[in-house]
Amino acid sequence: GRALPDVRDGLKPVHRRVLYAMNVLGNDWNKAYKKSARVVGDVIGKYHPHGDFAVYDTIVRMAQPFSLRYMLVDGQGNFGSIDGDSAAAMRY
Repeated sequence: GRALPDVRDGLKPVHRRVLYAMNVLGNDWNKAYKKSARVVGDVIGKYHPHGDFAVYDTIVRMAQPFSLRYMLVDGQGNFGSIDGDSAAAMRY
């Protein structure tokens, strides 16, 4: 079956794994941005052994101000628009 959001905070396991991996990687608000592929590689390699597109799509949704109530990731670059434009490739 599908993963259900946790009742305490509404995060799915992949959201929690991405945020934890970004914390371990040192992605803080006062540090330089890191490439999405680096974060996706760390998440897949250490915490979430599934497809890279699922993890990248999760990062994109957490960086969009219109997808979640609170933006959880401060993304730099093209993360799509509310009009349906897709996000840039993971390598950017």
